Amino acid sequence: MKLEAYILDVTYRELATHTLICLICKTAQGKVCLVERYDPYFYVQVDNERVKESIQTFANTEVAVAKVEEIEKNIDGVATKLLKVFGTHPKDIPKLKEALKDSVVATYETDILFQRRYLIDNSITPLTKLIVEGKETDSLFHLPTYTITSKESTSEALEELNVVALDIETHGKTLNPEKNPILMVALYGKKYKKVITWKPIKAEHVEVVEGEAALISRLQQILQELQPDIITGYFSDGFDLPYILTRAKKHKMSFTYNGQEPRLSRGGEQSVSITSLPHIDILKLIRKTIGRNLATRSYSLNDVAFEVLGEQKKEVDIEKLHNAWDTNDESLTQFVEYNLHDAYLTYQLFNKLLPQLEEMVRMIGLLPYDVSRMAFSQLVEWFIIKQTPSFNEIIENKPGHEELAQRQEARLKGAYVYQPTPGVYQDVVVCDFMSLYPTIISAHNVSAASLRKGKKTHVNPENEKIWFGDEPGFTAIILEDIIKRRMRIKAILKEKPDDKFLQARVQTLKLLANSFYGYLGFYAARWYCFACAETTTAYARHYIKEVIGEVKKSGLEVLYSDTDSVFIGLGSNQRKEALKIVEKINETLPGLMELEYEGYYPAALFVQMKGQEGGAKKRYALMDTDNNLKVVGFEAVRRNVSPIAKKTQEAVLRIILGEQDKEKALRYVQNVLEKLQKKAIPKEELIITTKLSRSLEAYDAIGPHVAVAQKMQEKGEEVGAGSVISYIIDEKEGIIRDKATIPDEAKSYDADYYINNQVVPAVEKIFEVINYSKEDILGEGKQSDLSSFI
Repeated sequence: MKLEAYILDVTYRELATHTLICLICKTAQGKVCLVERYDPYFYVQVDNERVKESIQTFANTEVAVAKVEEIEKNIDGVATKLLKVFGTHPKDIPKLKEALKDSVVATYETDILFQRRYLIDNSITPLTKLIVEGKETDSLFHLPTYTITSKESTSEALEELNVVALDIETHGKTLNPEKNPILMVALYGKKYKKVITWKPIKAEHVEVVEGEAALISRLQQILQELQPDIITGYFSDGFDLPYILTRAKKHKMSFTYNGQEPRLSRGGEQSVSITSLPHIDILKLIRKTIGRNLATRSYSLNDVAFEVLGEQKKEVDIEKLHNAWDTNDESLTQFVEYNLHDAYLTYQLFNKLLPQLEEMVRMIGLLPYDVSRMAFSQLVEWFIIKQTPSFNEIIENKPGHEELAQRQEARLKGAYVYQPTPGVYQDVVVCDFMSLYPTIISAHNVSAASLRKGKKTHVNPENEKIWFGDEPGFTAIILEDIIKRRMRIKAILKEKPDDKFLQARVQTLKLLANSFYGYLGFYAARWYCFACAETTTAYARHYIKEVIGEVKKSGLEVLYSDTDSVFIGLGSNQRKEALKIVEKINETLPGLMELEYEGYYPAALFVQMKGQEGGAKKRYALMDTDNNLKVVGFEAVRRNVSPIAKKTQEAVLRIILGEQDKEKALRYVQNVLEKLQKKAIPKEELIITTKLSRSLEAYDAIGPHVAVAQKMQEKGEEVGAGSVISYIIDEKEGIIRDKATIPDEAKSYDADYYINNQVVPAVEKIFEVINYSKEDILGEGKQSDLSSFI
């Protein structure tokens, strides 16, 4: 039978004599399972024939070598003869490694997950078309199953996914899955809308069952009937799915899908996987893909949906749900609508980010479930691993404990910084290097495979003992390809600016390219190369100094420079002078390196470094010709500052840079302080948000955000590392942490705190530039001489 299949999930089954890889696929006939024999293996390096012969016949009571092949692979670019050692089952590999460790020179690729190795070896990318010839066999995972007789992978993308979003609502004032039942479950898809509940609620899309156990059973049944390609939720790794599984256990039920129980990960950040049903927690995907670009103060569903979709959650007081449930109040209809709307928002967010997810899957070559949960370093590593077959490169081993400890002690010298002189400047041009670190690595062949090998071609400008040869290094080649591909797609995107898939491709390529340098210096990386990372930053300092020298030589003023950017004061000269400098420098740059003219700004402001002379780095504001404000390093872009402080700071910067009216700026701030004293500022303007950097138990010092998080935990809410905590400093007795209050519970606010710890600190350094003191802002002293302003 011929099938056009799109892989959604991969697992395996161990038989007595061999292992079957199992591909869960979407086809025109529905979900199917495709199976074929695939043998686990690893590589060993030996130093004599006797050892080779003993490995070929190795067997003990626990494990045996199934077969051995002699092959040649590159290790850091050097061709090396190895033995490819096969086992019968994936679990054999670590046992064989341990049994052979004392008789071999080295072992390689013993820790590559079996399913991932299959995808890499067969050049198969999930969510793209696989053309298969197969014979029907015994069913696995409750799905029609076919043994693969031939297969051909393609790059053709899946046109449409059947996605279902899930959201639950629970009883009680606290989130306690051991005690409080699930009251309703909402499911939302393109052609499916339903809320399952166990109260006789009359509303559209509602199905009423007899109790919580029946609700869980019906949810299981619906998912089995729908057979979605992907299930998604918002914080579903941390809340919805674990809660469902706990409640099922309470009822002594087995919650399964296609005969398989969902699995909760152990250690690290909790996640839930379901064989044959990829689960994507959209919150994790948002944090990875667009989180850094969001203006919202938190990752709550309401805030993210408002910014990304222009929609918000239904307005109900969710804390009243348990009372309404217990009294059969008519308001239960509103909670049903609230539940379904949350699932709808999650579904829409997933669709918004689907192009990005699909592109990440295409680039990395792993399953959507895995890719959506990977850190940047893991994405880079698996992208490199995906390329190894094309270069016949061995996959480097992970470092051991001793090596990890040594690597963690290494320290890289930072970027070069040309300190600014605090002040307000007019007519500023900013130039920066396009992808500085990635293009340096590419242009100078910075790779472990070329380190001190071949003809000495590229020498670290600050350490001549570190050099790279002329033979292209494995990782440098890969990175250059990423940069070139991104440049080509950006050119196409200019002609098709609304193409979501091209946009996603550009973003994914940018993410990978910009993460390469950090990966090379990351202590846990397989392709760790401290000399590579050190040389990259040395070249970065070298080139930025050259640019500064050329600017000064031309008679223009260098206002500030940091890492890859140079701020040029034009003075009486025209912008074309800066463009000439850019052109001249680009004529001398190697490879793909390029200095770009980033933009012209009529006004710029640099502030004083705290407690020291000179201007602060990465702390400035620019205003362009369209009066758009670009702010770096100020409270306006920080999370742990209240909206009133951010709003005040932005207004002051706009007045100073746009209107150049120092007195108006001062009046504006003093008006805000007066409103604060009169308690005339709305509560939502006073909310401070701070992210927990670790678990609550790991905090020794209890700051206000930790104190509030503890209160939230006492109420049963899920808080931990990564949670964003919101609070208001209320007008109470005690120190700041005692005054920190959950926003909905705050009755007032401490005006003095917001004046002295929020608003004034947000503008104080800005006013220092124009010779206003803190006393001037507070109206406590004689105003300074303002003649030096601009």
